[in-house]
Amino acid sequence: MNTKKVLEEAKELDKKYNIFITINENFDGKFPLAVKDNICTKDILTTAGSKILHNYYPVFDATAIEKLKKRGAGIIGKTVMDEFGFGTFSTNCAYKIPKNPHDPKRCCGGSSGGSAAYIAASKYAEFAIGQSTGGSITCPAAFCGVVGLTPTYGLVSRYGLIDYANSLDKIGVLAKSVEKASSCLQMIIGHDSKDSTSVKKKQGIQKKKITIGIPKEYFANVDKRIVVQVMKYVKKLEKDGFKVKKISLPHTKYAVPAYYIIALSEASTNLAKFCGLRYGLSYSSEEKGFNEYFSEVRTAGFGEEAKRRIILGTYVRMAGYRDQYYLKALKVRTLIIRDFKEAFKKVDVLIAPSMPMIAPKFSEIEKLTSLQQYTSDILTVAPNLAGIPQLSIPCGFVDKMPIGMQILGDYFREDDIIAVGKQVEKYG
Repeated sequence: MNTKKVLEEAKELDKKYNIFITINENFDGKFPLAVKDNICTKDILTTAGSKILHNYYPVFDATAIEKLKKRGAGIIGKTVMDEFGFGTFSTNCAYKIPKNPHDPKRCCGGSSGGSAAYIAASKYAEFAIGQSTGGSITCPAAFCGVVGLTPTYGLVSRYGLIDYANSLDKIGVLAKSVEKASSCLQMIIGHDSKDSTSVKKKQGIQKKKITIGIPKEYFANVDKRIVVQVMKYVKKLEKDGFKVKKISLPHTKYAVPAYYIIALSEASTNLAKFCGLRYGLSYSSEEKGFNEYFSEVRTAGFGEEAKRRIILGTYVRMAGYRDQYYLKALKVRTLIIRDFKEAFKKVDVLIAPSMPMIAPKFSEIEKLTSLQQYTSDILTVAPNLAGIPQLSIPCGFVDKMPIGMQILGDYFREDDIIAVGKQVEKYG
């Protein structure tokens, strides 16, 4: 690996597409690894896309990064993301906004937009590390025309991840191919004593014949051209011997409100530690009480969307509203999990569009309300609430922009979705 050429390419791509928050001038390794900026990297600036962490240099590597370094990875840089993962289009970063390599007037998707853009544009990088809370790997993978692999919750250690929502966050992979995504995943899985939610992979028996489920709810309110394209690939799979069944996931319509109540409740708690005392943004605290100092730091350090989500999350956790909103959202989550469990009794994988639209133009995003942006996640939040694995794979183009097909599997059945993904990949 010519480290000089890799570094030169990274700088050139950053100029064109705003991919990196930080480029590692000391890059050295057998292969380049771009890392989403909410994952800790020793001695390399890690901001989570926020001004409040503008000067945070971790003294340790996240477990996933440590494992990849042992395999020869060299960190080329930390990629642009929505602040703390708060967004669908990577337009909420405090430093810059990444541009889609297929059309710089369009977004990359969020919140792992920079990682997806780097894989789409780089000649040297085969995979990058991203993170998903409600679809933050699937969305940019679809918009940028790359493969996005989000594993079962707990399969990859979260140690070293700057949390958005602990019960939802998953570290995963963006890659040029299904094989490369699978290879990277194998390098980072495994139980970690530093993360109580991490698990040993449960080995299932590889099925000889895989049955595909088509959930009707995931094809409603989706650009019809995307539906047509996804179904073309489903018909090809059916022609090649895969059995296809139509199924229903009836509680999908409640996924977005349940997701945002749960995720923002957890986020408001997680972000309380960013108060300007231990690390990150700070000011002179002379002659100031804690509340005044705390407010001053967070007012300056957090962006508009982060403030909105902190306030919403705090509101639904307040006495009097916890029962009315938060506990009801947890009950809805249980119903969504049951939907998937029932579905996987009938089929082995589910196939649906990754996103309901192609990557929107920045001029279009500016006109969207916060609620409209939140509902863009309708196809990705339910699988994340359930914690099941997802694979987004390119399946053609609409208006010269890539679109994605997502393949969903049962818990710890990454092998099933990868097998179907490899077959889809053969169709070109």
